Amino acid sequence: MPESSDKYDLLKSINNPTELRKLDAKQLPELADQLRDYLLHSVANTGGHFSAGLGTVELTVALHYVYNTPEDRLVWDVGHQTYPHKILTGRREAMASMRRHKGLSGFPKRTESKYDSFGVGHSSTSISAAAGMSIAAALKGEKRKAVAIIGDGAMTAGMAFEALNHAGDTKADMLVVLNDNEMSISPNVGALSKHLAKLLSGKFYSTMREGSKKVMQVMPPVWEFAKRAEEHMKGMVVPGTLFEELGFQYFGPVDGHDIPTLVTMLNNLKNIDGPKILHVVTQKGKGYAPAEKDPGKYHAMPAFDPATGSKLNNAASPKTYTQVFGDWLCDMASQDDKLIGITPAMREGSGLVEFSEQFPERYIDVGIAEQHAVTLAAGLACEGMKPVVAIYSTFLQRAYDQLIHDVAIQDLDVLFAIDRGGLVGADGATHAGSFDLSFMRCIPNILIMAPSDENQCRQMLYTGYQHNGPAAVRYPRGAGPGTEIKTEMQALEIGKAEIHRPGSKIAILSFGSMLASALEAAETLDATVVDMRFIKPLDENMVLEMAASHELIVTIEENATLGGAGSAINECLIAHGSKTSIINLGIPDYFVDHGDAAILLDECGLNKDGIIQAIESHYSE
Repeated sequence: MPESSDKYDLLKSINNPTELRKLDAKQLPELADQLRDYLLHSVANTGGHFSAGLGTVELTVALHYVYNTPEDRLVWDVGHQTYPHKILTGRREAMASMRRHKGLSGFPKRTESKYDSFGVGHSSTSISAAAGMSIAAALKGEKRKAVAIIGDGAMTAGMAFEALNHAGDTKADMLVVLNDNEMSISPNVGALSKHLAKLLSGKFYSTMREGSKKVMQVMPPVWEFAKRAEEHMKGMVVPGTLFEELGFQYFGPVDGHDIPTLVTMLNNLKNIDGPKILHVVTQKGKGYAPAEKDPGKYHAMPAFDPATGSKLNNAASPKTYTQVFGDWLCDMASQDDKLIGITPAMREGSGLVEFSEQFPERYIDVGIAEQHAVTLAAGLACEGMKPVVAIYSTFLQRAYDQLIHDVAIQDLDVLFAIDRGGLVGADGATHAGSFDLSFMRCIPNILIMAPSDENQCRQMLYTGYQHNGPAAVRYPRGAGPGTEIKTEMQALEIGKAEIHRPGSKIAILSFGSMLASALEAAETLDATVVDMRFIKPLDENMVLEMAASHELIVTIEENATLGGAGSAINECLIAHGSKTSIINLGIPDYFVDHGDAAILLDECGLNKDGIIQAIESHYSE
């Protein structure tokens, strides 16, 4: 944590926003400086999301200074930028517990603080939630305000535009703060024309300019507007025109690091009824040179040295499953020019950096648009291409209809490389891949695999790629057991499990990442251990063989127990009239919170001791 000294004297006098609002406005810049420095040393100590929060320090101070929080609702999008908000809302001294077991969440969380009006983790939800809060206030006759704070990246997602289209039509009394951080603010913000010239050259508006027509085609009222005249269409590149046609009053752009201007604007906007947008331009990583230079690198960091920006632990770490996928993708692409790599704004997280550099013409980042990513892949597959969709398990949930309707029903040749399957540690419930085996295995036509080690992951990716039809390889976050990875790629026999350890009486059927724990428990129990490998199709012959030769079957998976791979074993045994006893181990029927992954697995009983205890409890009943 930050050192104890009087350099945080002003910040430490603020234990809640009510005390913040007692300050003279002239003190706010000094408060922002102290807040930024405190944030720097806090995250350096604990790790966590960083550059986004540095960019919203002044904005956070201004919002809490002007609005009567928590009575007025602040709705943050995604939540990466909310560490300053947490510090100002009574959680300053708890920052040392950030993202740790039983500590502060890395995202806004309603059960953590009354100032967190809406729990988030996925992007582009803030406008919808704030609109709902505004409508509710009107129906209840309450005068409170609702403010959504959304980044320019999240604003490009379809859900954000759906919310804008509806909120503008309902005349909801709400403010949307568009935090546009695609470009830096120069020290001297010049004349409006000069400022707009800089702004219009940024990525946000160039993307808007190229994509606005496509966006508006799915919004009939706006599409009618766009067809009126060519010159009006050209006006879409002018800030505010699009939002005003959606029914929002547009204000800005303003310097998001200029507290006096922000306070003045927000005070004025509080007194204007109806839907409003304030366009604020900020700089990611503001105030910390390494993060300003490379905000992407400092988006989320482990503990680091604030003096240099270097990670504290630079020791070589084992290859992660994400890296195994990235290596395989490049190797496969070099062999097949039909391979297309697709990601919804997760190039670094999903391991596509090298692929994007080696095969830029076959790399597609669709932005925060998971639904589009899946249907885009379906369209490519229709034309004989071989799309590989690299996506987090928790983000695939957002494209479930497209997975069923656009890919599976048409039996299209799309491979899903599903990262972060199972518990994800510090990111918590919003990012945990707890449900993918459950929600995928009920879909016809899809091949589902879960590797137990790094080499198996590589071979499963090759197997899924060669398979004719939809296929999914689901792997966990982080490193595997350290198995040697074979360069040669060989397709596995579809639906074939492997016995890893012969034993007696008890058979442990392991899916994916749980094999190591199963083998450890089996040494104590003298149990048989089977690496099932395939969730669909299931190796029913192996299941029935184990049921016939053992008195107890135990299934274990890093997925929800309800409807998961273990349920598939249950269904198989019931269908064949087996009376063999069975225990299903997996993620319990509650949302597992954040913390060290090993601690969370222990809590869920997904370790050696948990397996042994579950079996001992079965026999003691």
